[in-house]
This record gives sequence, C-alpha cells and structure tokens, in this order.
Amino acid sequence: MKLSDRDITYLQGVGPKRGDVLKKEIEVYSFEDLLYYFPYKYIDRSRFYYIHEIDGNMPFIQIRGRFLSFETIGEGRTRRMVAKFSDGRSVIDIVWFKGLNFVTNKIKVNKEYIVFGKPTAFGSKYNIAHPDVDPIEEADKVAAGLTPFYNTTEKMKSNYLNSKAIQTLEFTLFQTLQWRFDETLTPAVINRAKVIDLSSALKGIHFPESTRQLNDAQFRLKFEELFFIQLNILRYTKQRQAKLKGVVFTRVGEIFHHFYEKNLPFTLTNAQKRVVKEIRKDMGGGKQMNRLVQGDVGSGKTLVALLCMLIALDNGFQACLMAPTEILANQHYETIREFLKGMDVNVRLLTGSTKKKERNELFPALEKGEIQILIGTHALIEDTVNFHRLGLVVIDEQHRFGVAQRAKLWTKATEVPHILVMTATPIPRTLAMTLYGDLDVSVIDELPPGRKPIQTEHRYDNKRASLYKFLESEITKGRQVYIV
Repeated sequence: MKLSDRDITYLQGVGPKRGDVLKKEIEVYSFEDLLYYFPYKYIDRSRFYYIHEIDGNMPFIQIRGRFLSFETIGEGRTRRMVAKFSDGRSVIDIVWFKGLNFVTNKIKVNKEYIVFGKPTAFGSKYNIAHPDVDPIEEADKVAAGLTPFYNTTEKMKSNYLNSKAIQTLEFTLFQTLQWRFDETLTPAVINRAKVIDLSSALKGIHFPESTRQLNDAQFRLKFEELFFIQLNILRYTKQRQAKLKGVVFTRVGEIFHHFYEKNLPFTLTNAQKRVVKEIRKDMGGGKQMNRLVQGDVGSGKTLVALLCMLIALDNGFQACLMAPTEILANQHYETIREFLKGMDVNVRLLTGSTKKKERNELFPALEKGEIQILIGTHALIEDTVNFHRLGLVVIDEQHRFGVAQRAKLWTKATEVPHILVMTATPIPRTLAMTLYGDLDVSVIDELPPGRKPIQTEHRYDNKRASLYKFLESEITKGRQVYIV
C-alpha cells in the first residue's frame, strides 16, 4: 500500500482523536503527509548552561539539575504550578499553567533532570514556562546535538501534540517503515547532482546528528522538489507546443519599417534587438508563442511590445494590450499613440470608464477590423468585445491576472493568438520559469542611452524620521513620492 493511502489514524500513538486534530490543524492525513511534515527550525542541544549564565538574548537554554519543590499557586484561570529547580549553584522557577497533574506524576523531587526551554524575564529574575523535562538517563538521546522543532497550533497542544510529540510520532513512523523509503530519483540523476539517497535525506531532516547531515538532507530534498517542478514545466511546454498551432507571421512589412525608420524615438539597445529577434522567431515558427519579457522600469519593454504588434498588423492581424489598472492602461495608450504619431494606425482605449456611446461605436469597428490596436483593462475580456482577427495579445504584469482571464482572451480570436507577457518584477530566470511555467523567458537587461539605473535602498524603522525628511526635500524640489 502506498504511504499516501495509509491513514494517519492507524499510526501507533495517534488514534481517531489525535488523527482528527492532525487532519484539521496541519492537513496531515496520511503516513506520507507526516513523513513530509518537516521541522521549521533546529536548536543545538549539545551545550548545557548554568542558571547564572542566562540573559534575555537567549532564545532557548538547556540546564541540568534537580527539582527542589513544587507549589500550586492561584485559583481558577490563574492556577499554576511553580517548581524550584537548582543546578547546584543557582535556583530558577519552572512554571506550568496546564497539565499540573501530569507534572506532579511525572517529575520527582531530588531526582536529576534535563530542562530545556525559553527563559522569560519576570521582574529581576528569569523563569521557564512549560519546558521539556527529561530524566538525566536520556541525555544521550535528547541532548545529542540538533533538536528539530515542528509547527503546532494551540488546539494541537491542548491535545498533547506539541513539537516533541510530533517528533515522537515521526520516530514511530520511521520505525514502522523500517527506516527505508522508495527512491524517487534514478541512480544517474543522484550521481550527477551529487545528492544523497532519499532514505538518508528523510532521516537527516527529521533526526540530524550533525549540521553537515542536515545540510545534505535539505539540499537533496530541495533539489528533488525543483527537479520535479522543472520536469512538469518541460512536460507542460511540450504538450502545449504539440497541441497549439499558432498563426504564422511571415513578413515584416511597411508599417513596421515606416515606424522603425521615421518614428523610432531612439536606437534600440542590443538587449531590445535580441528580444525582438527571439519574439519574431516564435511568431514565425507555426506554434503559439507564450513568452515573458522581463525588464526594469525604463528598459523599453513597451517599445518592444509595440514593434511586435506592428509585425502582427503587417500580417493582417489585430493586436491588443491588457493592463491591470486604468492608470496603467491610459499610460500605455498615451505612450503608444505618441510613438505612432503621424502614422495611419488606429489605436483605441477600452476601460471600465469608457462611456456607453463610445463603446457602441468601438465594438462594431473592432469586429470589422477597423481598430488595429486595442489597449485596455479587464474590460477587454467582456463578452461584448469581439475582434475581427486577433493575432497578438500583450499582457502587462501577468501576475495581476488569473490564468482563466488570460485564457479568455484567446476566445476572442478565430485562430490561436500569440501571447506576450511583460513584467518589471525582478525575477531570477529559474524562478520565472517556475512562476510562469508555460512561458519562455526573455530579459531586457540593458537601459536605453541616457536612462539612469534604478537605485533601490532598504531602511529600517529606526530611520523612518530621516526618511521622511528626505521625502519632504524631494517633494520640495517638485518631484513625486509614491507610497505602496
């Protein structure tokens, strides 16, 4: 039986009640879910501290000593157990607010224990609330180096499913499965990537004996996750390319050349030329283009998109550009109209603010092919919007649109249009392939002549006052400030 088919309820130590909590609180339904429920942090428990060494900067400490006394204090909701714990030199209060009967039954006075927890300042003294307490005989097991910590919820803790309990369940699971797991990578991939086997990785992530073992385990599991993401991307891309034939743009004609020779505001950068070449190759290949163009603000993405739209026009097709906001749509509209000044190219704008009278005039003209470039917002995907022959769809900041919205634009065309996506979000190429798995990626990594590079700085909250003074001085100079 697959691990994913084995209900977590049937793991020793779980049962129906705990199983229900695990399912509802952290979505652990099966043996496999628990196996891949990884710790969120690790703490080195190889060192013991003395009580007098405690300071407020220590997140967790480990001390060894004896409980001297136990006292129940308060009534009702304020009722708590306070124990005096001595390391032979100093004494610290250990406090419990829940499970008081469990504490008194488990822990004995004058027996040696290991206490592990987070110290909290209370007046001039420190105490530790709800620590892990283990007999000194278990030191080799509990204080043997890195201790994993698992995310839990209050409901889990009330059902005795704290981080230590999760660790115990993980240990039970590993014992049940005899510490062996089916490998998911081939020997060739393991050798080429220089990663450890899956069984060693899962053991190392849950029960690391050293930092090196933990690092090797994390590297293997990260590699595997990204490896299968990339495989899915490649599979999806191959399927898409095999199924979707795109319109073929065979020529670069009069409209493009007129613009390039007479209207081009500045010489294209080498990066822009490279990206236009990549797009032209896609649009002439007979398969639907799905390409992401990434570049900083001011890198000339809009100009590249316009050049590609003009190629669509030269081949008898229409083009559209969809932006996420009316402000951005208007900005694109004004920019493209200015670029095309003096040329006989019909460019129109459609947003939620477009008046009914203008819409009534625009829709028939679009359907007849009289409008060559339509720029707009989500209004472009309304059912009333129909193109005569849509060949290229340009989408600005695609992450602001859902996949369904992007796909709906395809239905506006009788033939499958090419898709060009633009983004200014700085995304590493590998991450871009993950976020936009069905897209090829082009990067405009060069600014046009005279453009100053974007300068990005980070300031902490303690610099807020000086930052406001800087903003005030910039506004005084007539510049603008944009706060997100």
